[in-house]
This record gives sequence, structure tokens and C-alpha cells, in this order.
Amino acid sequence: MAPDPSLPAFGQDPWWLMLGKVLVIFVFLVVTVLLSMWVERRIIGRMQLRVGPNRAGPFGLLQGLADGVKLALKEDIVPSGVDKIIFWTAPVVAAIPAFVSFVIIPFGPTVSIFGHHTPLQGTDLPVAVLLVLAMASIGVYGIVLAGWSSMSPYSLLGGLRSSAQVISYEIAMGLSFVAVFLFAGTLSTSGIVEAQADRWFAVALLPSFVVYVITMMGESNRIPFDLPEGEGELVAGFHTEYSSLKFAMFFLAEYINLATLSALATTLFLGGWRAPAPISTVWAGANEGWWPVLWFLVKIWAFIFFFIWLRASLPRVRYDQLMKLGWKVLIPFSLGWIMLVATMRALTREGYGTGTLVVVAAVVVALALGASVLYDMVRKDKQAVSEPDDVEKARAEREDPFAGGFPVPPMDAPHYHGTSPQKEVESGVH
Repeated sequence: MAPDPSLPAFGQDPWWLMLGKVLVIFVFLVVTVLLSMWVERRIIGRMQLRVGPNRAGPFGLLQGLADGVKLALKEDIVPSGVDKIIFWTAPVVAAIPAFVSFVIIPFGPTVSIFGHHTPLQGTDLPVAVLLVLAMASIGVYGIVLAGWSSMSPYSLLGGLRSSAQVISYEIAMGLSFVAVFLFAGTLSTSGIVEAQADRWFAVALLPSFVVYVITMMGESNRIPFDLPEGEGELVAGFHTEYSSLKFAMFFLAEYINLATLSALATTLFLGGWRAPAPISTVWAGANEGWWPVLWFLVKIWAFIFFFIWLRASLPRVRYDQLMKLGWKVLIPFSLGWIMLVATMRALTREGYGTGTLVVVAAVVVALALGASVLYDMVRKDKQAVSEPDDVEKARAEREDPFAGGFPVPPMDAPHYHGTSPQKEVESGVH
């Protein structure tokens, strides 16, 4: 079996091989974007009993390329009131970090390319996973600056929504990584893949995997968490005023982030480029040579299909529900899970058996559930005490159609020309 790459293996390649890796990653991302657009339209079309794209190229395969050419040839309209420097810079700030994040994703083990042994990975760092989080944080600056520089209330609201959403879900995403770091003992992506040689972390750390899957939907700004682009209330969100290639760069960044989040999930939780258990046990050479690239691509596209499936199936949530899920559910749960994992790892190193660990975990879970039930009981008692006052207040508001500062008469009332009945009587209006 080919040796797994380690940190000293990186940075030793000749310049032409490093340049070739960067070019391959760039081409791979662009092709993945084009294919993702086609696959998404075809799958959603089939789920909604439509045909989908079938005109540009065989089976519509060139539809994404046709859309790219169309965007490039469209007129680039810049509103007169925008901050032009920031308006032009924002798409670049959003797109470049999306490309950079993929450079630390391992595609496979060490292989031979024209006589040079090199890992199938752009590069690796002792804190490689933190690079992805840093690039995600920088990318949101492009969205915020696009909304602010457009001088449009819809764009500004979309940018503010995006910043709040990314900050909220990025915290939960970072916490879901902590358990992986504790089990792997490293933050480098190649080291994390090597640590999953016997068992995937999606099995050993299932709660962390579930939290990450939820947060990756929040990070990608896609349904059901596409509040920054809510067409119903924000027209198009932060890119309302953009057109031509500037809009295409936002479009490109979104689909590249889709591929990056899928690749990161594959690397951290699904064994990276390693073959699934039935294949790796039956076939000894499944994790050697170039075959791991195939397993890696299959896992990535399984996640992309999952994204598309959710978009076709789920409605958009309300913004308060989005924030409540992030701050009141995912973050507290992740903190509790990290404490449990850290305790079990410490007990394992002290030599305690599996039975003791199971008992400790059961006690901790029981205490957490008991505290949650007790909190709900106390909260319901408080609501029951204040309920009569709320009922009386609601009844008074129903009887007075002008309560709350909104001068809207009931359906069966006469028209008062925008003023309250009392004022009209006092002013003599009939």
C-alpha cells in the first residue's frame, strides 16, 4: 500500500509540479461548477416532473457553459449612486477565498507523477482546517461589502443577514470540528484522513457529523437557509444591483463553496479518499495509486446530490427560526458534546474500560435530558401564570383595530380616509 502523505512531504515538489497542482485544482473547481449547475437543474426538474435543460449540447450538458457565455456578454450595469471601488472589489473578495480553501483538500495518497513522488494534494498545514474557516470568514466580507456599497436597502439587508448567518453557523461548524481534532490529534487534513484508516469519524462522532451537515447548509446560503437571497422579501439579496461578470463571480463562489464544504465533510468525517469498508476489505489495492481519486469524487458528488435534494424538498425557514437553531440548539449541543468527548478521551488515556465510558456517557446524557425537561416545566409554569394577561391584551387589540399604531380599519368598518374615527368626529369629517 502506498504510504500516507505527511506534513514533511509537502513543499518538496519542483515548481512545475506545484504549478500543475494549482492548475488542476482550478480546472476541477470550474468543471465541478458547470456540472453542478447541470445536475441540479436535471435532478430538480425530474423531482418536480419537469424536463430540465436539454437544448444546449447533448442532454443539455453545455447549459452551464452557455449561461457563463451569456453572463460574460451581458451589459455591465453599475448604478450611479454606488461606491464604485468597493462595488467592483466585492465580487473578487467573495470569489478568491472560495478557490483558496480547496488547496488543502487531499485527493489521494502519494503517487508518482513523471518520476516524482508527490501527494495528491495542493499543500497541507499544521492548522489546515482553520484555513478553511478563515477563508469562509473572509468570503463573507465580499457579501457584506456588496450589500453596503450598492446603496440599496434590499442589498444592505441581504448583506447584514448573511453576516449574521455566517457568524452564527460558523461558530457551530468550528465546534463540530473540535471532536475530530481530539480523535485525530492533529489539524492537518492529511493527518485526519490517516486517522480514519480503521473507522470513519462519521460513525465514531455521529453527533459532530450531524451538526456539520446542518451548519454546511447555513454556510452555503442555500435552501432551506438562503435568507440572504430571499427573493420574496429582498428581490435577490446582496447581489440585487449586480449584473454580467460581477454577478457571475458571486454565482461561481456559491457553487465552489458547495464543492468545498462537500470535500471538507468527506475529508473530516467520511475517510477522505479512502475506499468504503466493503471495497477496502475485499480489494487490497483499493487505496493505492489513482483509485482513491474515484472514491473521493463519489463521496463529494453524494454530498452535492444531498444539497440538491434538500433544495427541491424543503421550504425556506423564517429568520428567527434560523437564528434560534444556531444559537439555542446547535451551539449549546456542540459545547456539551465536546465536553463529553474530551472526558471520554481523558478516561481512555487513563486506562478505563469501554464499560466505564458507556456508563459515564449515559449519566451525562441523562443529566442533560433531566435538566432540559426541568427547564421546560419551569418555563411552561411561567407562561401559564402570564397567560391570562396575554389573553386579555390580545382580546383588547382585536376589539380596537387601531391598537399598536397601525390605522387600519376592520373589514366591516367604513372608510375613514387614513385617520382614526375619533379624530374624524372631532374634525367634522363625514
